[in-house]
Amino acid sequence: VQFAESGGGVVLPGGSLRLSCTVSGSDMEFHAVGWLRQTPGKEREEVSCISPSDGKTYYADSVKGRFTISRDYAMNVVWLQMNSLKPEDSATYYCATNMRSYCNTENGYDMQFWGEGTLVTVSS
Repeated sequence: VQFAESGGGVVLPGGSLRLSCTVSGSDMEFHAVGWLRQTPGKEREEVSCISPSDGKTYYADSVKGRFTISRDYAMNVVWLQMNSLKPEDSATYYCATNMRSYCNTENGYDMQFWGEGTLVTVSS
């Protein structure tokens, strides 16, 4: 599985960014894909996931109502639209997959593979 992430950058609090991830690999259209984020010294956080089996989307409580995940299955592209950004959203964001057809496993999203990440900085 390979990931090509883009869209990170520096934005003012209250601003917006859209992250993009092109996923390549066998049968990726059948696998759940989402986003993780991590800041130095903190555990990696599950941010969002989209499930191909039922089309459902999942969000961390910290981003609900502000972030929206979407996907183009034909192009194997996943986006994360991030609005009303806060300084605490600053992190490296990683596109990831759990290689399953659904997001909600017994162990959270249980992502198994992820890309190199794109840095998001929210600062005035």
